[in-house]
Amino acid sequence: MSADTRWLLRLCCSQIFIMLVFINYSAVLPLLKQEWDISNTMAGSIFSVYQLGYILSGVILSTLTDRLNTRYIFLTAALWSGIANLLFALYAHDYLSAMVLRALTGIGMGGTYMPGLKLVAERFSPTERGRAIGIYVGSLVLGASLSLAVTGAITSLAGWRIAFCVCSLGVFVGLLIARKVFHDYRPLPFAGTSGGFRAEVVKNRPAFLMILGYGSHMWEMYSMRSWVAPFFVALLVGNGMARESATGWAATAAALIVGVGTFSTAITGTLSDRWGRTNTITIVMLASTCISFLFGWLINLNPLVALVVGIAYGYLVVAESPVFSTGLTELVAPAYLGAAMGIQSLVGYSMGMISPTVFGWALDVYKGWEPWPGINGEWGIAFATAGIGGLLGPFWMWLLRRRPESARMAGGKR
Repeated sequence: MSADTRWLLRLCCSQIFIMLVFINYSAVLPLLKQEWDISNTMAGSIFSVYQLGYILSGVILSTLTDRLNTRYIFLTAALWSGIANLLFALYAHDYLSAMVLRALTGIGMGGTYMPGLKLVAERFSPTERGRAIGIYVGSLVLGASLSLAVTGAITSLAGWRIAFCVCSLGVFVGLLIARKVFHDYRPLPFAGTSGGFRAEVVKNRPAFLMILGYGSHMWEMYSMRSWVAPFFVALLVGNGMARESATGWAATAAALIVGVGTFSTAITGTLSDRWGRTNTITIVMLASTCISFLFGWLINLNPLVALVVGIAYGYLVVAESPVFSTGLTELVAPAYLGAAMGIQSLVGYSMGMISPTVFGWALDVYKGWEPWPGINGEWGIAFATAGIGGLLGPFWMWLLRRRPESARMAGGKR
């Protein structure tokens, strides 16, 4: 095993632990909705404010990695997220306190994902970058899956507050591992270009199209991730299971669905090195969008059917994520990559902030709607809001393929 591979695996292991606080809120959302007597829209907005915190820090901290040592940004942000999540466990008791404390957790998480991704882009050559970033993103997906699974399992045994405390402990373990990642790290010196930030980022049309595609991807993915566990709670309760038991089983199902993306990101990242970035993104997004329009209607069928389709959904909805990031690294000068990633975070996570609330709003508006007698339609409409966002991704990639700059991605493949 090469030194670069060992370094990558160590970074991935660190991120798996740090990600335990990532979507633990989604695993207990049905319980908190009942405990605090809040609507679906309010429940979705708690997740959305987490995204807002992520955006505020992600844009600033990703940009600062072009000028400051990424080591200090990454480690400080991870510590912040672990402490903020612990405060949520100890002090969140209603809608307002949850909004504030979840936003603080998002602020911490904003300084880990993109800075870590930039580290990988700097270390690996363009011919290996798709695979390396795919593996890195896969570790984040695995961490998100474990965030659901660990939280759901511990909540069933000891309550959600203990579960959140355990997730924070995981972050602190990840920090210890991350210190090894940065043991011999030396940041690259800043080497600006004649065009500067304006030419390389602000007026870079191909990069902007890639970022818009990423925003469409994030709209769909975060709608699905935020509400897949509550969907299974509703499905299992509708099939006669008690809500407490349903919450634990739903978290397990959601963890499996999210976790399968661990494999898809690595595979798709490698395929994009051969097939081209825009071609790979288009194929995967069209497939996942089809499932978005189908999935919510499975509330009327056997839970096993929903689980099988959900696994395919989870595989596809995240698969193109590393391809967007890899493509961006090939369209922006290295000296301005952190700034470009900051804008990517701004657009992508803004979409990820809005879509869960829109999803919850659709559930409230269509609550109890039956297009045909005995057929529940509210979840079908809600998941369709995710699919609408996903439809735009292939359109942005079509525009990008028409530009000559796209030929530089994946060795000239588009």
